[in-house]
Amino acid sequence: MHLTRTEPNANLHRFYRLEIVPGLFGDWGLVRNWGRIGSYGQVRTDWYDTKAEAKNARFELHMKKAKRGYE
Repeated sequence: MHLTRTEPNANLHRFYRLEIVPGLFGDWGLVRNWGRIGSYGQVRTDWYDTKAEAKNARFELHMKKAKRGYE
């Protein structure tokens, strides 16, 4: 899932990516990558026991970002 937020008047050009990936031991990771458009940004991975938990976490983050203006 790729989200962006741009506000040219405020010189704000940001991205936020969310991806669910399988782990080596049957767990699931939610990989988050965020930063200024055109840069590599920062990366964080949170691990969950089930794919359903990872999907719920992704949905919650998506809703939080939507409230902040990400599309």
